[in-house]
Amino acid sequence: MDLKQHILQAAILIVDDEPANVKLLEKILQRQGYRNIQSTCDSREVSSLCDTTRFDAFLLDIRMPHLSGFDVMEQLQQRFKDDYLPVLVLSAQPDMETRLKALSLGAKDFLTKPFDQLEAVTRIHNLLEVRLMHNQIRDQNRLLEQQVKTRTDELYRTRQEVIRRLGLAAEYRDNETGNHIIRMSKYAQLLALAYGLNEQDAEIILNAAPMHDIGKIGIPDRILLKTGKLDAEEWRIMQTHVQMGANILSGSPTELMRAARTIAQHHHEKWDGTGYPNGLREEDISIAGRICALADVFDALTSQRPYKPAWTVEDTLTYIASESGKHFDPKLAPLLKKNLPEILAIKSEYADAEVVRTLN
Repeated sequence: MDLKQHILQAAILIVDDEPANVKLLEKILQRQGYRNIQSTCDSREVSSLCDTTRFDAFLLDIRMPHLSGFDVMEQLQQRFKDDYLPVLVLSAQPDMETRLKALSLGAKDFLTKPFDQLEAVTRIHNLLEVRLMHNQIRDQNRLLEQQVKTRTDELYRTRQEVIRRLGLAAEYRDNETGNHIIRMSKYAQLLALAYGLNEQDAEIILNAAPMHDIGKIGIPDRILLKTGKLDAEEWRIMQTHVQMGANILSGSPTELMRAARTIAQHHHEKWDGTGYPNGLREEDISIAGRICALADVFDALTSQRPYKPAWTVEDTLTYIASESGKHFDPKLAPLLKKNLPEILAIKSEYADAEVVRTLN
């Protein structure tokens, strides 16, 4: 359908308290081929008419009982907020003050009664042409915004998938399961929210946590996969996975990768300063690192591994309580027990092949 046909199908509302003026405008428009015309002599009806029809043009008188044309335009401004207000004022008042007030309230054009019919038709056509072009641009912008959002969401999902697979690569080298990083990350998000972080920061922790042990990629298999106790030199080498992980994740300007680097570097630090690699203590350790330390230990203890059986949840909570203020932030440790039902729901949903052991 070409532009001319679109214009002739436009919805037009005539508002004038004089029936003769309404009839004249209807006849003029109908002769030009317009068919979607409505009218009212009561300006109070404009609001209800707008509830049922999306009008493309308003032909509006100024001096009317009940609600003046100015009053009607103020109502229309609320409906057409952030949109094009297609009002053509037809008034017998030619003074500049009336014109300026109408224009200030959103009128796009002004005709003085009595008006020339050809001029009226031309101005109405121009008003509708601008209105319809505005609608086309608006709809195109919305389509482009949706396409950008779809593409952005796709890139976000791809980035998250890459992050998870990077974390998974490190876990597989350490006899861990892929579900460990999912559980640990979701525990961390839950604890972050319980601690009082906002949803955005909690989601960053959720998405950054899977890379906490990425540095284990650089640890030799003879040490990483050793089933017995590590000797002093082997333990020193094992500890280097923290800095290797931080180095792998360094240099990115994104908030997510900066958070991942911090978590990798801090998740083996302890509240009392006895952790590694830097012996940080208390709030010198980032909150993301403190949260992930607790989430990581909880999942590691309650999960079965080739070199150890799974601890019961009850024994794990007892151990964590004993380490509160030593290994763990004393404000965080109680939050794990307080949110235990949600923690266990995550553990059940992302369980490994073995049976999950929980409190009876």
